[in-house]
Amino acid sequence: MSDNKQSLAEKALEYHSSPVPGKLKIVPTKPCVTQQDLSLAYTPGVAVPCLEIKKNKADVWKYTNRSNTVAVVSDGTAVLGLGNIGPEAGMPVMEGKAVLFKTFADIDAIPLCLGSVHGADGRTDADKLIEAVKPLEPSFGGINLEDIGAPACFKVEQTLKKAMGIPVFHDDQHGTAIISLAGILNALKLVGKKIEECRFVMNGAGAAGIACAEYYISAGAKRENFLLCDSKGVISKSRTDLNPEKARFAQETDCRTLADAIKGADVFMGVSVAKALTREMVASMAPGAVVFAMANPEPEIFPDEALAAGAAVVGTGRSDFPNQVNNVLGFPGIFRGALDVRATDINEAMKLAASHALAEIVCEPMPESIRGILCEAYPEDAKNGMFDGEIPLKNTLVIPKPFDFRVVPRVAKYVAKTAMESGVAQITIDDLDAYEKSVAARIGKEF
Repeated sequence: MSDNKQSLAEKALEYHSSPVPGKLKIVPTKPCVTQQDLSLAYTPGVAVPCLEIKKNKADVWKYTNRSNTVAVVSDGTAVLGLGNIGPEAGMPVMEGKAVLFKTFADIDAIPLCLGSVHGADGRTDADKLIEAVKPLEPSFGGINLEDIGAPACFKVEQTLKKAMGIPVFHDDQHGTAIISLAGILNALKLVGKKIEECRFVMNGAGAAGIACAEYYISAGAKRENFLLCDSKGVISKSRTDLNPEKARFAQETDCRTLADAIKGADVFMGVSVAKALTREMVASMAPGAVVFAMANPEPEIFPDEALAAGAAVVGTGRSDFPNQVNNVLGFPGIFRGALDVRATDINEAMKLAASHALAEIVCEPMPESIRGILCEAYPEDAKNGMFDGEIPLKNTLVIPKPFDFRVVPRVAKYVAKTAMESGVAQITIDDLDAYEKSVAARIGKEF
């Protein structure tokens, strides 16, 4: 291990162990410093709201923190790039997700890493996981599924969405799709193309790849314009080894390899492995090619190589390159908006609204207060002119930065609005502009 990597490892272990283990704690929102406080917080006073909720279950939202609480649920079978490492080893990631929920959206998230939900092979037993999560509904306002292996994750999410009356959202599937669509829409705007006319190649056909492809189709892309590739090559009708999710994308084609599939393509989306994409492949794409290489820690192709080969816009999953597809741009604002209207679901229309909110931010004049924050947070990008111009949209900025504090309030506003319009909201917000400002104030990021 190099000195730099050793230093990072040591810092990470110290960060997670000192001064106390972990990254979270629970803090009361009401005083408990007198005898009267104690009698209100617990017995005998606590019996009063209990009886009110018994009479009307909906009062649980009024008298408890359920309306601002999300469960971050994992079985540890597909943790980041680490794979099936188990629920205990996945706990630092779930704590980290909870930290992001709180920091960016003031949402209280509880990490729940579940054991006894695996088959004999150590992989997810979908039915066991479903039965473990369903009983959690009375305690939470939403469920964020995290790092659950494919293909079980599809069944788990779909079944829970139907069975539960609160939002269930698998961020590994939808987060990447939501953020990357915002970037693709803006990239296509820069190169003068329309999504419905573009040819897409998706390399990687697991949870994220399938979800991205389906989502882009819901945004206007044509299914017949997609070629998906997995580790065995192009997903074609000649294949006999396809699960139902992959089979939906099987095409009649003579293409067998990624190199075959990518010729003439307008958009490449990679959620696969390092170095899967070569300069020669990028050079064979259509003019104005858009490349999103999302493999971590090393992308399918590095941005400088893709740009040198002719790509017009390149995005990755890394913070040290422009156009990072970072899920923190999505889930905090999405859940904030869903919780605030007490949505029963996070539906496709709400996800699309989040994408359009993100795309919109870099296409409108940037307030000087935001520009100052971004220049301080990203000094190297500022030196390279990333935040210059009244309208900052450019090939190095098609997606907002995580520390653009307009993101969560705007996404929450669009998601809440769409929840109301699509009939899944149980609370009505009359003044959405005022609501957007209130979210900014709530997270302490007024601008």
